[in-house]
Amino acid sequence: MISALLFAGVGCSEEFLDEQPSEFLTAEQIGEAAEKNPAVVRGTMTGIYSLTVETGTGGTTNHDDFGQKGYDIYGDMLSGDMALSVSTYGWYRADITEFQAPQDFTRTRNYMVWRYYYRIIRSANTVIDALGGNEAVPELDENKFIMGQAKAIRAHSYFYLTQYFAKKYNPTAEILPIYDDLQDQNGPKVAMSEIYDFMERDLTDAISLLDGFARAGKNEINKSVAQGMLAYVLGSKGEWQQVYDLTNAVVNSGEFSIMSSEEVLGGFNDLNTSGWMWGIDLTADVGLGLVSWWGQVDRFTYSYAWAGDAKAIDSDLYAAIPDNDIRKQQFQAPTGGYADLMPLNKFYDPNRVIGGQAVVTTDYVYMRIAEMYLLKAEAAARLGMDADAQSALKTVLDERLDDASYVDGLSGGGLLDEIYLQTRIELWGEGKSYLAMKRNQATVTRGDNHLSFVGVGIPYDDERLTFEIPESEIQFNPFITDQNE
Repeated sequence: MISALLFAGVGCSEEFLDEQPSEFLTAEQIGEAAEKNPAVVRGTMTGIYSLTVETGTGGTTNHDDFGQKGYDIYGDMLSGDMALSVSTYGWYRADITEFQAPQDFTRTRNYMVWRYYYRIIRSANTVIDALGGNEAVPELDENKFIMGQAKAIRAHSYFYLTQYFAKKYNPTAEILPIYDDLQDQNGPKVAMSEIYDFMERDLTDAISLLDGFARAGKNEINKSVAQGMLAYVLGSKGEWQQVYDLTNAVVNSGEFSIMSSEEVLGGFNDLNTSGWMWGIDLTADVGLGLVSWWGQVDRFTYSYAWAGDAKAIDSDLYAAIPDNDIRKQQFQAPTGGYADLMPLNKFYDPNRVIGGQAVVTTDYVYMRIAEMYLLKAEAAARLGMDADAQSALKTVLDERLDDASYVDGLSGGGLLDEIYLQTRIELWGEGKSYLAMKRNQATVTRGDNHLSFVGVGIPYDDERLTFEIPESEIQFNPFITDQNE
């Protein structure tokens, strides 16, 4: 449970790089207290998880400013897999679906993405500094586990920054500044290879620090989640053997099971679902409503999706789902109506009253075990291990199709294409399509239920898919003067 008190503890501040923002205890204060009482630093770490769902963390009052899931929508729409099929209120239309923000550094959406992830990074630095700094290994197990979580979520934020602010992996391109402690206020862009080295160190440390951690709930990052994060980082630069080893370790841990055919039609609304690895348990105390992921996507919530901004699966992607695949039933079949291809049977408040859920208590999913099977399949296929790739893919598809034996006849590029397609289908609306598009260096052509760029092929490294360093950063950080990589 995320309480309202924790939200107050990490409330919104206009300047996220203030030296000692009033909403935070100093690292020294936290560190001194944590030596005797780990609950102090644990509360700060819990506050970071709260930031991932809090509204306004992108520095605005916009109704698409609500933390990690807000930027998941950005990615799903930029990739083309999520269509804005009806637009009455205008959220996402110009800046995201018409690509205006990625082409204009003065647009607010660039600032929102930048501010949110660097705010998480600064918060993680507060915890890490309090526990002794980047090289420290705390003596108390509880503090060691907290350090592991902080390093993991810091790397997670840098990873999303590399994905959103760079067209592709280029080790020499200078794209972002690194801030690894609270004294680091402003800095120059550094090479992408340096950022990746930093993320990999953080996540390798996190995996070690989190060994033996029995988390209180799936709100917290554990070893398997950190391994999944590192698999995503390494996959984005093509380190496939390590991706295979990491995902294989997660699927063999026995912690999680693939969501059943019944569960994939069960609303994707409960953190306790067997196949969920990491997410947030939303309760009435959190106070989310219209300004939330559910308030943008779910027709059964008091939402824009109900009132006039329909979000739907891309029509071509829907057509690629076989009729005997249970996941086709997640979406409203096209009848010529407003709700065509909306995810009415994938994401929904259990009461299923259109516009009914005013206070959001349906949970957020951040990572599932199916992702690890699909990443394992992708890595195996790229390593020429077709049998392993087929087996991992079929483990997922056996819960979706009556007969997945067709996979046994695939190999090479055809097998990779199928894995990419199944990744897009399985993880639709979960914020992973953009990552998969870049990882597979794909070109996606929008179907006819989009409001713009229908039939236009847009490659993964198109300038229109990559955000710009925001105007405010260029104005106030003396070390950054331009957009050039």
